[in-house]
Parts: sequence; C-alpha cells; structure tokens
Amino acid sequence: MLHRLEEFVLEYEEVASRLSDPKIISDKQEFADLSKRFKTLENLVEISREIEALKEDIETAKLLISEATPQDRDLIRSELDSAQTQLQVAEKKLAILLAPKDPNDGRDVIVSIRGAEGGEEANLFARVLLDMYLRWAESRKWKVEILSDIQSERGGVEEATFIVKGEDAWRHFKHEAGPHRVQRVPVTESSGRVHTSSAVVTVVPEASEIEIEVNDSDLKIDIFRSSGPGGQSVNTTDSAVRITHLPTGIVVSMQDERSQLQNRIRAMQVLRSRLYAMESEKRNQELSNTKKAQVGTGGRGDKIRTYNYKENRVSDHRIGLTLYKLDKILLGDLNELSTALVEAELADQLTNIKD
Repeated sequence: MLHRLEEFVLEYEEVASRLSDPKIISDKQEFADLSKRFKTLENLVEISREIEALKEDIETAKLLISEATPQDRDLIRSELDSAQTQLQVAEKKLAILLAPKDPNDGRDVIVSIRGAEGGEEANLFARVLLDMYLRWAESRKWKVEILSDIQSERGGVEEATFIVKGEDAWRHFKHEAGPHRVQRVPVTESSGRVHTSSAVVTVVPEASEIEIEVNDSDLKIDIFRSSGPGGQSVNTTDSAVRITHLPTGIVVSMQDERSQLQNRIRAMQVLRSRLYAMESEKRNQELSNTKKAQVGTGGRGDKIRTYNYKENRVSDHRIGLTLYKLDKILLGDLNELSTALVEAELADQLTNIKD
C-alpha cells in the first residue's frame, strides 16, 4: 500500500506540471480530465501525509508517556487517544479514496419489485417493501418517481417500478437487489401459522438513449387496456403498453399513464436500463465469475435477506448481520443495514487491492 502511495505522489507531481503546459491549457477536454485527476491525487497525497504525521505523533506520545510524570501522563494519554482516533478516521478516508470506483455511482436508479413465491401473501409483502423503500428515500432526501404500480387483488404489488434520483442512491440501493424472504402470519391465515414467502427486488442504473441504442426491428409492441386488481378494466381506451425485446426476451409493461405515448416512453426508459444492466453484468462476468445474478429464482431458499415478524428481526445473509429492529426498518430506517453493506463492499475491494 505504501508503494502505491509513493506512485501516487510521483503522479501528482507529474500532473501538476502538465497542468501548467500551455498546450494542455488550450485543450479544454484534456485540461478538464487532468484537473479531475489532479484533485483525486491531491486528496490521496494530503490524507497519506496526514496519516504519516499522526503515526509519528502516536510513536512520540508512546515514548513520552513512559518517561512522563504522573501529572503529565494523563494529558499525554489523552493526546494519544485523540491521535489514534484521528488515525482511524484518516485511514478510512484513504480506504474510500483507494477503492475502485463503481462506474454507475451518481446515476439515477430504477427499482422494480414483484411478488415471487407465496401467492397473494408474496404480493402483500412486495407492497411492504415498496412502502419501506419510499420512506427510506424520503428520509435521505432522494427524489422518487413512480413509473408503474400494478396492484394485486388484496392491494399488494404484482409489480411496481420507480426511479430514485440522488447522488448516492446507486451506492446504497444496489445492495437491495435480490430475493427478500418474509416469515409472518398472513392476514388470510386463521390458525395463526407462520408462512414463508418472498418478493424479488431488481435494481438497475438508469441508461440514456445515447448509451443504449434499441432498434425498432428488435421490438414487439402490444397495446392493451389497463387493468386493476382482479383484472377488471380501469380504462376505456387501449393505453397500456407491453414491449418485448426480441433478442433478449426482456418484457416491460406500463399502464399507469393515461396516454399510450407516455406509457411507451416509460417502458422504453425501463427497457434501456435493463439492457444496460445486462451488458454491465456480462462484462463483469467476463472479468469475474464470483458475481451472481441479482434476481435468482425468487425461491424461498434463494434469498439475500429475511424479515421475521415474530422476532422483530431482519437478517442479511450476505454479511451475516442480524438486527432486532424490523419495525423501524419497515418504517424506512435502513441506514444502519445499508451502511454495513457499503462498508462490507469496501472491505472486499481493499482486500482485492492488497492481493
């Protein structure tokens, strides 16, 4: 790690020199790229120098404390504790700077939720997850736009899709992708037996038309009448749109908007993002076979997280974290859980760097 920091210092000095070159200054794009790199390197150099200074302070304090008078010893020990705390904070900042950057950081996020195994109970749980995420987004000041919300017979969710807009939305929401399992007594259960069912959450970064070009010849577009719970018609016009991408088999349906054109625009928005995610996943698989698909089968045994109502418990199986605060989490308090997932990802990245 120290060897890498020495390389960063040399690069920092080189970039600083190049930024004063008239040829670089006259090239707006190259100057902007170099300026961005200079800022990154500047942060790395500053934090590494801060770490070295704190380490020296700690070593000095350790030497002094053994020779100090009882009166001075408490003061030195206090300064030592303060320096060690500052060192931990500085090292964490350095770890974040050194970690590989996710190319999708800063993008808006498209989230889809659907009931999986468990019939109508799965759909009702999908509604719980939707409400949980909307409250979480509100608490973090992320903007949300509902694209579709297809209700089931009892008010659950057959499938809901929404966009989350926020600078750090992708960093947190990407860890929500996968099958979620619930263990609770359904409202339809008269004997009080606990049932297990599941819902699947899909999370993809929003893609633009420039990034993903879709040929009209690859699309099958069906127009139909919007329907509500139980399949009853809720619209007198054929405004709902179903788009099938023939090469991949991806199907996107939109029916919440009143006009066929609006539903088609939104369906294409989701389709492009799913194609972008598919391409990203394909590239990642070529680099590493360790990454699993987000959706899985949606089965009860295939899950990233379990929500147990009786024990007021939420368990995330990827990082082995269990919190006994299900009631608060369902009200949108996901920050502790999400932070743990972000930090676990960072730890994995740093391990890979060391390897």
